[in-house]
Amino acid sequence: MLRGFATVNLFADDLAAARDWYTELLGVQPYFEVPGPDGRPAYVEFRVGDYQHELGIVRGAFGPHGPGAGAAGPSGVVLYWAVDDVAATLERLFELGAKEHQGVVDRGGNGFVTASVVDPFGNVLGIMTNPHYMEVLGARG
Repeated sequence: MLRGFATVNLFADDLAAARDWYTELLGVQPYFEVPGPDGRPAYVEFRVGDYQHELGIVRGAFGPHGPGAGAAGPSGVVLYWAVDDVAATLERLFELGAKEHQGVVDRGGNGFVTASVVDPFGNVLGIMTNPHYMEVLGARG
């Protein structure tokens, strides 16, 4: 059911500043950027490490917690597991007692679909279909 880590998402209200900071830290430019409706960055993604893991940064207003959520509720990292079928995996997680955190979201019609739950212990667990994950998996043979 859970194939492997797909993407780790961080959240930042000033995404442009976060993008620049992580570019400096990681020593690489983001390889993927999505503008928001206002033209400012809404999402940036880096490939890092030996297995080209994805580190995404989401503008806070587009995250599941909304802008400035750090002081008002859960915040921080959501680790997304790659799955073959988001709906079926979500159903199974609900059967096991997880509660919805963010419902199914199609991230632009390009094969990226996410959802997240809160497990019975209070942890946020993300799931997603992710074409980039499948590309890396395919390249490994």
